[in-house]
Amino acid sequence: MGKYFGTDGVRAVAGQFPLVDDFIEKLGYVALSQLQARSKGSLLAPQVIVAQDSRASGPAILAALGKGIRASGANVISVGIAPTPAVAYLVKATNSLCGVVISASHNPAEFNGIKFFTNSGTKFPEELEDAIEREIENLSCVPAPRGTFTQDESLVCKYEQFLMSTVDRQILQGTKVVLDCANGASYKVAVHVFAGLGMDVTVTAAKPDGTNINKNVGALHTQFMQELTVKEKAFMGFSFDGDADRVIASDEKGRQLDGDNIIASSALCMKEQGLLNANKAVLTIMANLGCINYLKENGVEVALTAVGDKYVSETLEKENLSIGGETSGHIIFRQFSNTGDGILSALQFLQFVKRSGKPASFFADQWKRYPSKLRAVIVSSKPALQDLPGFLPEVKELEKSMHGKGRIVVRYSGTEPKLRILVEGEQEALVDRVMEQVENLYKQKTGVTK
Repeated sequence: MGKYFGTDGVRAVAGQFPLVDDFIEKLGYVALSQLQARSKGSLLAPQVIVAQDSRASGPAILAALGKGIRASGANVISVGIAPTPAVAYLVKATNSLCGVVISASHNPAEFNGIKFFTNSGTKFPEELEDAIEREIENLSCVPAPRGTFTQDESLVCKYEQFLMSTVDRQILQGTKVVLDCANGASYKVAVHVFAGLGMDVTVTAAKPDGTNINKNVGALHTQFMQELTVKEKAFMGFSFDGDADRVIASDEKGRQLDGDNIIASSALCMKEQGLLNANKAVLTIMANLGCINYLKENGVEVALTAVGDKYVSETLEKENLSIGGETSGHIIFRQFSNTGDGILSALQFLQFVKRSGKPASFFADQWKRYPSKLRAVIVSSKPALQDLPGFLPEVKELEKSMHGKGRIVVRYSGTEPKLRILVEGEQEALVDRVMEQVENLYKQKTGVTK
């Protein structure tokens, strides 16, 4: 992670540094200046596709960002409120230089963020982010805008048509589903797509007011969606996050199916159909051990990456693999996209389940989830874990004490001031005890008293 860029772009409370007008203008100007310098001689149009989610702070950030982008000579095309993966798709479809999304994804409404996509629809590589950060430090002021600004929300229809083209309409027609749109970027697109495919759709959390995005709804708060799925006697339910690049599902019994469930079930269905390259899937280090072992037992190898869908994407590309993602619901079906797409993932998984002739609950029962605890410790700074004397070796010894039937993952959040501790094992009491030991060890090594 860089000084300003985290695992998923630049993110902060809106109005607080770095999400202030001066920095945002510089970010837009430097990013596009760097891209244009690197793309000299290419046939890419000097234009940028920009979308935002439903946060009240979005329009002000768009104004400052657009001013900076236009100062580089590039033109801005705003598509309005739209999912993050819509930009990843449209930047390629319109042959644009890059795409930008103004969103803080699953975070509360007071946060916002800025994330960039290359012309190939992938997140900016860290080398480019580092170059942008260095240039911003040396920039005193942004020149006057030269490029144009236009609004074209009709482009989102191209994305909707693309989503519908990835599935067999006849298989899904008439299927009853529940959609939780998190009062976010999917509140129109998801409904248009599922209803457009002839499904019977019950919609909730699709009335954004600028302040209610992710508020007790969406991929981090799926309980209401699960209960509604049972109440409506739906075949399946889906909760998207604020920018719709992730999804969590529910079976017809109201039980949650997270990213691990969706990836594992989809990978095995793809294997049966000869669609799983190298019989291998990509998961992150946060994936549940039960999921990892289940895939291996059924002939699917697993590549583990750092947390962040861009790392999953890089591994999929490097090894020419078909599917990967995160427990949180960022899932990439590489045949169709090289970035996480919640609506696309919901459609693909739903199609696999329908083709199987089995209920969604069948897929919820295929593997046993190891007891797993994830704790977030608020921190005021993020000293490198390897620089804390003895910390990582002592964590490794704690993991060894679980006798090969558990694991510990400790990492800093890329978007929030938090240390995340994951502990998994066969026995919940042991997991709880080890969690306390790891947290106390970290606090001891850093001198934190609370």
